Amino acid sequence: MVFGVRKISFYDTKPYDRIYFDELKEKHGYEIEYYEEKLTPRTAIFAKGSEAVIAFVNDDLSAKTLQILYENGVKLIAMRCAGYNNVDIKYAHGKMPVVRVPAYSPYAVAEHAMGMLLMLNRKLHKACYRVKEYNFSLNGLMGFDLYGKTVGIIGTGKIGRTFSNICNGFGMRVLGYDLYPAKDTGIEYVSLEEIYEKSDIISLHCPLTKDNYYMINKDTISSMKTGVYIINTSRGSLIDSEALMEALKNGKVGAAALDVYEEESDLFFEDNSDTIIQDDILARLISMPNVLVTSHQAFLTREALQNIAEVTLDNLDAYFAGEEMVNEVVQH
Repeated sequence: MVFGVRKISFYDTKPYDRIYFDELKEKHGYEIEYYEEKLTPRTAIFAKGSEAVIAFVNDDLSAKTLQILYENGVKLIAMRCAGYNNVDIKYAHGKMPVVRVPAYSPYAVAEHAMGMLLMLNRKLHKACYRVKEYNFSLNGLMGFDLYGKTVGIIGTGKIGRTFSNICNGFGMRVLGYDLYPAKDTGIEYVSLEEIYEKSDIISLHCPLTKDNYYMINKDTISSMKTGVYIINTSRGSLIDSEALMEALKNGKVGAAALDVYEEESDLFFEDNSDTIIQDDILARLISMPNVLVTSHQAFLTREALQNIAEVTLDNLDAYFAGEEMVNEVVQH
């Protein structure tokens, strides 16, 4: 449905974003102004004259940013991601609705989580580099069978359930924790305490809220099995990175696979290869042989990017047509 050309400001643009939004923007009747800069109080003025902004996970949508957008005529915040913990929802309420893309591809994220687990466990990254130097030694590459191991999944929305299905295919025992357990999934729901105590592998698939900030911390790690593997493809601040680092150093945590990091906003999605990383904890984590860090890329598949573009523009359509916005973030 076309409503006439409306100007939209698009922040934190990457080349792969433009491919899919450019394919659809004319069909939906939008003129999109792309900015490589992240949305911050400094860059919010770029959106003057736009009716909506399209923002991403590491943009700064604090009250200060939102006020500048509001004063310059922006009517809608369209997040092109599922998370919205970087948005001051309370401040936005009554000024401009916030919409999101709740499920772009659960398969993309769940498959990435399993890929990271397999790589860490079987030392595939190490083996690859060795062979490139014609080193065919197997020393130090020993892993363990996933079959029969217990995986604890925290958050059993679409991504968590998809990861559960993958784990079932490996013959693993799946334990789950969620405030709202899903029915008819075959997941064995237990308490968080049991997840920590019984799991050989813990994978995080829950949104970040004020209640679960640093849910993986010194105390909860102490109750886990020695040698536990921790996977995080959700939000960085679910884990106290300093506590994780100490647990990796003393062997309490056997390995960690991190696609997100609590202080990632100034680093991830950018080429920092010519700079000295000032974040000592991240630098230490990356240097550890039992840690695998990827740059928030779990979502990055063709199918996911296509869905993100379609749902984001559908969200805009619904707002400008005065229709129900099924993906609106509602303040609780």
